[in-house]
Amino acid sequence: MWNSKRTDVYEGMLAETVTVKGYGDDFVHAYYARPLGEGPFPAVVLIPHMPGWDEFYRETTRRFAHHGYLAICPDIYCRFGHGLPDEIAQKARAEGGVHDESVVGDSVGAMNFIRSMPNSNGKVGVIGTCSGGRHAFLAACTAEGFDAVVDCWGGGVVMTEEQLSPARPVSPLDYTEKLNCPILGIFGNDDHMPTPEEVNILEEKLKEHGKDYEFHRYDGAGHGFWYYHTEMYRPKQAMDSWEKVFEFFGRHLKD
Repeated sequence: MWNSKRTDVYEGMLAETVTVKGYGDDFVHAYYARPLGEGPFPAVVLIPHMPGWDEFYRETTRRFAHHGYLAICPDIYCRFGHGLPDEIAQKARAEGGVHDESVVGDSVGAMNFIRSMPNSNGKVGVIGTCSGGRHAFLAACTAEGFDAVVDCWGGGVVMTEEQLSPARPVSPLDYTEKLNCPILGIFGNDDHMPTPEEVNILEEKLKEHGKDYEFHRYDGAGHGFWYYHTEMYRPKQAMDSWEKVFEFFGRHLKD
């Protein structure tokens, strides 16, 4: 948990850009961070948000490594080219957005890569924020192999027919029955995507299908309240929910 490491404990990590085989057997970049030591360690795949493969996601990948996880974040926009994160994210949006099946395929490739490491304990979770939360839910429903999923304010899990597109042809809610691992949901009650009403719809669907779920909803927080580089940041709610994430992953990935 936060600030829980003793001052006399050795600590170190390695972090670097690697290449993994993703959707359609394409090779894509991924940011890979892992603690030094023999392990074995649990693993986490991080799916970036709409702003792309940015500094926030690199730092968050290292945060998981700091807390004892093999952590990997694939560049889901890799096929759109390379440049500054904002430039590539804008290019992806102009071309209709990254396709769901591409993101799921890249996430599975990252999962396979990290599970194959000799210091892996064989368990892999998946987490995402914003559109990445939507994609994390989608990956946990449509791909085999994830042991736990965290959806942080994933907008677009509940979609109307008018919101569907070639890139997002199916509402992830429709796949809820196929969810094959426990899920943790982190939401702000002032959010507009997803709205509290949409979170209620998702919760009811999870109940309907008897899924193992845990939701935490925060007053005084809207969308993106982990993003300390923006005005959306809410430190009290962010740190409490981070504790919930580490407790959840610890329970399902470390045992």
